[in-house]
Amino acid sequence: MISSSSKRWCCSGSYISNLERFLQCVTPDVPSRTLYKDTIEYFTLKDLWECYSEWSAYGAGIPVMRETGETLTQFYVPYLSAIQIYSTKSVAASRGRREDSEVVEFECDSWSDDSSDKLSRSLSNNSSESWDSNSFNSSSDQEVSWPTRDMIGYLYFEYTEKCLPYNRLPFTDKIIDLARSYPALMTLKSVDLSPASWMAVSWYPIYAIPSQKDNKALTTCFLTYHTLSSSFQDCANICDEVDIENDICFPSGWGTVLGEKCKRKKSGCVSVSPFGLATYRMQEDIWLTPSSHGNEMVTCLYNAAKSWLKQLNVFHPDFNFFACRTYF
Repeated sequence: MISSSSKRWCCSGSYISNLERFLQCVTPDVPSRTLYKDTIEYFTLKDLWECYSEWSAYGAGIPVMRETGETLTQFYVPYLSAIQIYSTKSVAASRGRREDSEVVEFECDSWSDDSSDKLSRSLSNNSSESWDSNSFNSSSDQEVSWPTRDMIGYLYFEYTEKCLPYNRLPFTDKIIDLARSYPALMTLKSVDLSPASWMAVSWYPIYAIPSQKDNKALTTCFLTYHTLSSSFQDCANICDEVDIENDICFPSGWGTVLGEKCKRKKSGCVSVSPFGLATYRMQEDIWLTPSSHGNEMVTCLYNAAKSWLKQLNVFHPDFNFFACRTYF
């Protein structure tokens, strides 16, 4: 732990802001699986949801360094804010008669093997780059053409949260509740999903350790956006560029976070990093300093989320609420 704020600012090297630590801490690291003789990497949605289980129950602990150099751990609970699942094949959900069991299968008539191969080739060669540049580079408000219907796929499920925060179910409880009506939420793989599949997670603070009488960080809320398709897992992400291992400040608890993430990375986990972000009541002096590119990163992530929703023509209440109260 840094004993004084002067030490924090006088050291030379790599500085990581509290926001960058937050984004790393809430990035799910999902166990990776392989298909076709280990040539295709993917993860299951069930494994992804499992990453949020402990956070939903106890909160995700974020090491936050204050201006004085003191460190506290701020805990955030995740809530499913919005989600759209587009599959590359039509998903048919039927309820079995025996013991009321759920059976989920694909309707393959509308998607031939040849079409599937063609889509895979286009995604690996061009489409991922095209989507990445169009959707995530939002330096201007110019209209961007949406990919063809074949690339969007079949809309299997969509959900948008409209309840007030204190009336919502935590992320894991909400997924379990939705899966009762949409069982494929527990069986689909990332390779089954088209590039249009995404989710947004809202993060609300619950408490800090040690407790603080005047904790401005406690009022800050976040909204993170994540793609769910394997098509984007190899694309560069601004959150992946953060040099977390060379963080000079190294607040209390950060070493544990780095150790766990390093362990999961070595075990072959896939990081589903946020591609977009919106904030509510974020204090720049707490969350963005001393990083030299904090404002640029926040603006880029915010514009990426805005562009994504615009292209999909999605009305997202949480985003609109956060956007009206963002700091910039």
